[in-house]
Amino acid sequence: MDLRTRFQDIVDTEAGLRAVMGAPVPLVMRKELKTLDAHARQFIERSPFLVIATNGADGRLDVSPKGDPAGCVRVLDERTLLIGDRPGNRRADTLINLMANDQIGLIFLIPGKQETLRVSGRAVVVRDAAVREQLAVGGKPPDFAIAVAVEQMFFHCAKCMIRSGLWKPETWPALSGLPSLAEVLVSAARPEESVDQLQDQIDKDAATNLY
Repeated sequence: MDLRTRFQDIVDTEAGLRAVMGAPVPLVMRKELKTLDAHARQFIERSPFLVIATNGADGRLDVSPKGDPAGCVRVLDERTLLIGDRPGNRRADTLINLMANDQIGLIFLIPGKQETLRVSGRAVVVRDAAVREQLAVGGKPPDFAIAVAVEQMFFHCAKCMIRSGLWKPETWPALSGLPSLAEVLVSAARPEESVDQLQDQIDKDAATNLY
């Protein structure tokens, strides 16, 4: 689909963008650091959830959510992070992308905290036994770990959280009417299993294969 034939007023230069938005205040630019300071380290150590952005050999971008008990992303030093790769659907999009393009972007969240932490840099997939043991949960180390060399980090303001009401349950939309994962899979992949059979597999996997 060529979006340029669908829309008329397209902004495709920074000058055009700045003509409407204006320039950021100096403080916003100065808050960016090249290493993890004490505030960032504390934030990461309390974060149970992050999203990882990578770019594959074919140029396609991927954003993957990761969740673990708070503190499971290890801060080795001011320039290095370790992230465990837990059992999933074995697509391994993040890991495969990093083998072709080592650029990585991370956003860390803490439930109830309106600000987020953004980190970007370069990463490799590792299997060092000592590294994987550091990332074990319940005595189970991950098969792989992602080692991140930090190049940029800064805290992101709270406006997106305020606008979305993400941490305010009273503002959350109702879940009724939304399809289950099993229903989505049956619709998209048309497997031999029924919705009920797939849902049973999904439930068993979540109960027995988290780590």
